[in-house]
This record gives sequence, C-alpha cells and structure tokens, in this order.
Amino acid sequence: MIYVDADACPVKAEVERVGTRHKVKMFVVSNGGIRPSPNPLVETVVVPDGPDVADIWIADRAGAGDVVITGDIPLAARCVENGAMVLKHNGEPLTTANIGNVLATRDLMTDMRAADPFHQGGGKPFSKADRSRFLDGLERALRASQKR
Repeated sequence: MIYVDADACPVKAEVERVGTRHKVKMFVVSNGGIRPSPNPLVETVVVPDGPDVADIWIADRAGAGDVVITGDIPLAARCVENGAMVLKHNGEPLTTANIGNVLATRDLMTDMRAADPFHQGGGKPFSKADRSRFLDGLERALRASQKR
C-alpha cells in the first residue's frame, strides 16, 4: 500500500499514476480540501482538524511492505521505525540509516529559526528535477516493496 501525507504534497498525481501502473492500493490522507480521485485504487481519507491527526492516522497503519510519501520528518521517523519505506517529495528515501541525521538537522534548523526570527529564508522551490527524482524513487520503492 501507499500512504500519502496529502496536505501540501506536490506529487499526488505522480503517486496515483505510478501506483495505478503497479496496481497498488493508495490512501491519500488529509484534513480536507483534497478532491477525491475516481480511481478505484485511491481512497481519500479525510481526518478531523487538529495537530498531527493525519500523521497519526498514517503512522498507525503503515508498516513493512508499505510506502509512505511525506515531507514531515517526525512522521517519516515513525513510519521507518514501523518498517515502512519512506520517500520525501523530491524522491529522497528516508531509512533507518539516515532518519536520525535528518531528524537532528530538522530540530537544529527549528532552533536556529526560533533564535533569529528575522532571518526566516524559505526552502528552494519544487523543480522538474525534483519531480523526476521522485518518480524514479517511487518506482524503485514499489519494486522493492513488492519483493518483500
């Protein structure tokens, strides 16, 4: 199965396209505002408003053999711990080998932003190259999960 943390996810269409080709059930999880897909393999899950409700829904279900798409690092850490394969929107896999460093970097950046509220910079824009890397990463993840 594929679980998509759908709020602010720039690759929902790509997930649906690749997931359909592999005939994999997909859960698109958000707290609303997402147009449901007519695709029978895609289930739109709308969770109540609240902090981390969608994350909790995904983390409680994703496990070995599943693929999770998220940019949320704490959610990714929980899913990796549960044995799921996790991909960021740019195709970067989050694994047991790198999730600790990614989580520590996230926490450090949060602390730095809190210490200097006037220097807020944003992330780089999502590019065609990111989309291409994501498609390649998802293809690899699905093939690996099907071997499990």
